[in-house]
Amino acid sequence: MNERIQGFPATSNDDYPLNMITFLKHAARNYPEAEVVSRNLDGSLHRTTYGETWIRVKRLAKALQGIGVRPGDRVGALDWNTHRFMELYFAVSGIGAVLLELNPRISGAERAYVVNHSEARFVAVCASLLPLMEPLAAECPAVQGVIVLDDLGRGLPETAYPAAHDYEALIAETDDDFQFPWIDERSACTACYTSGTTGKPKGVYNSHRAMYLHTLAIAQALNMTQDDVILQIVPMFHAQGWGLFFCGPMLGAKLVFPGRYTMEDPSSLVDLLVDQKVTVTCGAPAIFLPMLHHIKKMDQKPDLTGLRMISGATEPPLALMKGYHELGGARVIHAYGATETAPLVTVNHLKPSLKDLSEEERWELRKKQGLPVPGLDVLVVGPDGAELPRDGSKVGEVLIRGPWITRTYYKDPRSDESFTRDGYWRSGDAGTIDPNGYLKITDRFKDLIKSGGEWISSIDLENAIMAHPDVLEAAVIGIPHPKWEERPLALVVPQESARGTLTKEAVLDFIRPHFAKWQLPDEVLFVDAIPKTSVGKFAKRVAREQYADYYGGTSDE
Repeated sequence: MNERIQGFPATSNDDYPLNMITFLKHAARNYPEAEVVSRNLDGSLHRTTYGETWIRVKRLAKALQGIGVRPGDRVGALDWNTHRFMELYFAVSGIGAVLLELNPRISGAERAYVVNHSEARFVAVCASLLPLMEPLAAECPAVQGVIVLDDLGRGLPETAYPAAHDYEALIAETDDDFQFPWIDERSACTACYTSGTTGKPKGVYNSHRAMYLHTLAIAQALNMTQDDVILQIVPMFHAQGWGLFFCGPMLGAKLVFPGRYTMEDPSSLVDLLVDQKVTVTCGAPAIFLPMLHHIKKMDQKPDLTGLRMISGATEPPLALMKGYHELGGARVIHAYGATETAPLVTVNHLKPSLKDLSEEERWELRKKQGLPVPGLDVLVVGPDGAELPRDGSKVGEVLIRGPWITRTYYKDPRSDESFTRDGYWRSGDAGTIDPNGYLKITDRFKDLIKSGGEWISSIDLENAIMAHPDVLEAAVIGIPHPKWEERPLALVVPQESARGTLTKEAVLDFIRPHFAKWQLPDEVLFVDAIPKTSVGKFAKRVAREQYADYYGGTSDE
């Protein structure tokens, strides 16, 4: 454990708190004319500015206090990616309360657990998502009222909760004569619960200090400036939308919110990307791939020169990165993180010392998760907890600590097994660090395939398969096997043009040069869809359960 010492007293004003509301105040004072564009449910665009947003947020903060929201209260928020969701983030945290992110894609039972475990007293929910909250009223007795964001144009509906408030009426009926308090920067400003893939969701409560420093780190890592146009694709109900939209007011950069969208129809995202001249966005390959396929079908291909697309959740296939590169040099930048890390941990940039790499070597490097951002301590350790050599070959568990990395879960006994005594979060990811400092995630430990005593990376197999031009998506899972303990099974979604014609032999022949014979999947199953988690990752636990007996083995999951 690191020694903590007291040095010479500083003359700095260290009592001045790092509060998130100061970013919006800065934008309103210095960039009041900068645009905030938000797509409505009907497809029309709502346009406002930071100056107007500041006034609305002050009114909203005052109104929230008026209905009884107090410092420390948890206020749930269930909305699409809209300007109103941003207003809630700043207004709720600005009065010392906690913005609790509620995921519409999890089950009602999980959502009720999150509301009850967090002891939320109010929930702000858009009208189109209200049907997800109404059935939970009897199960969530601590909720005193809902705040309805009317995106359907039908006014305030009846509700099963004790009280209902109209979001726009709260703002309209309150003045902006309001002074935001100074909040202890160690107080929580946001709360996000893990997606609960193993057991009940775990609560991560991020302090103002953590999110303030995290916002600075994102802007630095992505070389963002006031000239950027930011499209917030990652859902704001998960891990603060990766915190990207906070960079907008911090920099005075234009913000674009896409509202509701689906992976099945990414046209609205592509339209915003092109029409609003977006320069920075973020998302998972699960959404970037459909966007790329949509663009390829367009008669007139857009010029995406200068676009930086931050890709996380899982390793982006080379076919994805190369596909966007061909559109004017748009860059898919691999990043890595988790709910527990707020989420930024690493970003993949080419170091100046590696500028002489060949083009093929550069593409291979870009598959790695990248270099840790300043302020974080990232280690790879063996089973004994000792740090492994940075040689790019020794695989161990990735441990992370730093000023925006969570130190414990809220009221959860699983904290003991998830954090080390000296403050590292145990990620559960298997990885290596190469001599140049680049982190490479080889797999989740639970997704590694152990066959005949040897480990096989499902991620490497998946990305090799997805490089095939006739493959849309691919997931590889380890299935119990009576002889080899586990064997890989590939689930492949073919491109529409290749459905019925793509064969197992074609897939295996395509990836054969890159793997040993024993590493290749025993079978390739062509499916219509691969199950996914609420945040767009492959739901491999579900897939393993579904195909547990495929090789004649038994599943103990």
